[in-house]
Amino acid sequence: MKEARSKGISRRDFLASSASVAAVLAVSGQAGLAHAATPHKLPDLPFANDALEPIISAQTISFHYGRHHRGYLDNLNRQLQGSPLATLSLVDLIKATAGRPEYEAIFNNAAQVWNHTFYWQSLKPNGGGEPPERLAAMMHESFGSVQACRQALIQAANRQFASGWAWLVQDGARLRVVSTSNAELPLSQDFNPLLTIDVWEHAYYLDHQNRRAAYTEAVVERLLNWQFANDNVVT
Repeated sequence: MKEARSKGISRRDFLASSASVAAVLAVSGQAGLAHAATPHKLPDLPFANDALEPIISAQTISFHYGRHHRGYLDNLNRQLQGSPLATLSLVDLIKATAGRPEYEAIFNNAAQVWNHTFYWQSLKPNGGGEPPERLAAMMHESFGSVQACRQALIQAANRQFASGWAWLVQDGARLRVVSTSNAELPLSQDFNPLLTIDVWEHAYYLDHQNRRAAYTEAVVERLLNWQFANDNVVT
């Protein structure tokens, strides 16, 4: 499979919102359909399907990206047909629907599209290792050492009950590790996400069965894209 070169959606998309969410939500009826929105597109993977083997197999990528990620996107586009929300960017759509029960299904699918794109960017072939100097210094300041930060991520991923995500986030000048359930994401807690680990079962079950710890430890030590996390730091 040809390696994809698109960088997809970054953390900065959450911070660079230009649309007025309140104004769009206030629109109803035909006025809300005045400007047809282009359906949301599936971003390319930043690596080939088999690039993360043996930790994450090409078969898992095929199912995870080709069916689950695409499924969230297809569901979202169907849900937005005829809706005034269809004019919003993915980022603004998440902001507009977060915490609103009447838009729960739209939020879940929109957030999962973003979460998965962010997850793919959080991984790279031959990843792990030592993080860039700036990020390493923040890890030392916040956790005591780089290894302690790694262990905190592994622990958060393994302790997350049922489906969800483990995140390395920036909280002001310091780093934190947090976990979220289902489609939730750390920006609802005013944290700046740097990278994430998907701990839904479809992320690892074909390769590791119920051994989530084997998957999370291998991802942290051998696949995490520390440069991506470093690039997402806000100074």
